[in-house]
Amino acid sequence: MTDLRIAVLGVGVMGADHVARITSRISGARVAVVNDHLVEKAEQLAASIPGCSAVADPLDAIADADVDAVVLATPGGTHEEQLLACLDQRKPVMCEKPLTTDVSTSLEIARREADLGRPLIQVGFMRRFDDEYVRLKALLDGGELGNPLMMHCVHRNPGVPAYFDSSLIVKDSLVHEVDITRYLFGEEIASVQIIKPTSNPGAPNGVVDPQIAILRTVSGRHVDVELFVTTGVAYEVRTEVVGEHGSAIIGLDVGLIRKKGPGSWGGTLTPGFRERFGPAYDTEIQRWVDAVHSGTNVCGPTAWDGYAAAAVCAAGVESLETGLPVDVQLADEVTSAEQRGVRG
Repeated sequence: MTDLRIAVLGVGVMGADHVARITSRISGARVAVVNDHLVEKAEQLAASIPGCSAVADPLDAIADADVDAVVLATPGGTHEEQLLACLDQRKPVMCEKPLTTDVSTSLEIARREADLGRPLIQVGFMRRFDDEYVRLKALLDGGELGNPLMMHCVHRNPGVPAYFDSSLIVKDSLVHEVDITRYLFGEEIASVQIIKPTSNPGAPNGVVDPQIAILRTVSGRHVDVELFVTTGVAYEVRTEVVGEHGSAIIGLDVGLIRKKGPGSWGGTLTPGFRERFGPAYDTEIQRWVDAVHSGTNVCGPTAWDGYAAAAVCAAGVESLETGLPVDVQLADEVTSAEQRGVRG
């Protein structure tokens, strides 16, 4: 099998991680082209990879004859143009979230792909490839908990970049719980409410943190999410599903538990998202490479999933301003289960 020749666009933290994993841990693929707005950075990285070149213009990188598929790790504001170029070139693309930065352009991307009659876009919601989430999904699908009724989630970061504002807590953090809700329950989210507790004094000035999100699915299931992105402690992601016959929880970090001195015990918390979800990213990219080789091109979240997440987050940002529940407005043009992707 000839290696899949991949162009990685954007070689910051996430893109550089993808370059490293494709080069050292993924079979059946190699990095053929890299691109970044910091041209010198891309050139230095390309020089360290045999057979790789740096291309200054991202659209030229997508169109390069030596590129079979694309990984987009560029800022969200560039995704629309780059995704349309991938569709025009009929090249499969793994797009880190967000699909695009607003609902209308995300819908347009989903429509354009649907018009082609073949899937080309996979969105990088990596939690669907995490072993604990996969096991939880299998438990729910197997019916062991009976009808799932509620889900409780925790999403904590030790800190966030200086540019983070209150709305990005919804669009960049909550978006993962939005996707995982749709993945685990196999249905759309009907409404969102953002509640604002007392803000953390350590949060940047004007940033509302923590936040509580209340999601309600179309069948009436309840999901609550604690979002706290300036804890100063560690990276914590937990999910508990409560059903009619029991409950199940993941993300407890229960590896080593230590006891020390009178009345003291504890373990080790995960320092960041790359440590927590590193294996999931590896699985995600390997399975995507395998899917492209097989001609199916997509093995996980679709363009519709990216659009649906954007629509839910848009409602969340509106609720952040009003404090009231906001209904999620979804288009109905793309209706097949395969394109919607909610069945996982």
